[in-house]
Amino acid sequence: MVFKGLTVPVRIECDTETKQFEIFIETPSTASLLLKEAGVEKGSPASSEDKIGNLTLEQIINVVEAKKDKFLDKNFKIAVKTVLGTALSIGITVEGEDPREIQKRIENGEYDDKISGEL
Repeated sequence: MVFKGLTVPVRIECDTETKQFEIFIETPSTASLLLKEAGVEKGSPASSEDKIGNLTLEQIINVVEAKKDKFLDKNFKIAVKTVLGTALSIGITVEGEDPREIQKRIENGEYDDKISGEL
């Protein structure tokens, strides 16, 4: 995934003895990736009433793929549900619905063909 136009966290580790350093470019936040996918600059100040965009499940999966090394739990379903929670908090719908509805469908196994297994 290309992070053009996004603020990307950078970590620098320095060895004071040898003066050697390493630069690590981290993945942008989940919210930043979702906003980029939605084509908007910032989330909704009233996310429960005002929606700022709509994404497909495939776009949510793209965000999971971009962040897969950062999830503590390596279960793909749980990672998708986590990203859906972030979408909810910034005012994004998924497939035209509240992300909580998609989370329920995932829990019921409706999307097992798309989102099963480990990260």
